[in-house]
Amino acid sequence: MRTAPDQPSNERTSRPVPPTGVAPTTPLAALTRVPWAEIQDSTGCAAAIPLLLNSVAWGDPDTASAALGDLRKRICQYGFVVEQATAATVPFLWELAQLPQVTCRTEIIQLLRSIAGARQWESTAAVYPKLLNHRENPVVWERQARQAVRAKSGALSRLMADEDTAIAHATTELARTLDE
Repeated sequence: MRTAPDQPSNERTSRPVPPTGVAPTTPLAALTRVPWAEIQDSTGCAAAIPLLLNSVAWGDPDTASAALGDLRKRICQYGFVVEQATAATVPFLWELAQLPQVTCRTEIIQLLRSIAGARQWESTAAVYPKLLNHRENPVVWERQARQAVRAKSGALSRLMADEDTAIAHATTELARTLDE
């Protein structure tokens, strides 16, 4: 049954628009654009990474810290071994590091520093060049991960000026690593 033109409809025809005319951004909105099931982390399929990132973003301090610890093991094992999924994860880490509601921002920045300084695969390939001939080349993963950290380094100045001195200090250390 159709509603007569002079009678109001009870169906919603549009979504509300913020007063500025700009759609609000949702943290981690781009997670679905990454084919997580097709890339690998240290455990195998990287499909769990979005859940971990969301737990870091929205979890209470204990939940966020535990999720970040698991994420670290998956993308930067031992603090220096990156994986195929690392470069795809880095932009989301940068995003989370800048959100005031995230409870483990300092640790996220420290993880970014570890990724930026990772040279395990390059060092190994210098001694064993055959490593470069493998179909899945971890040296490329390492370089892509470092490039991903550098690509978002525009956020460094804002984070270095953060009121939280631990965040400012961790960011200064990250900047030094990027300068090396």
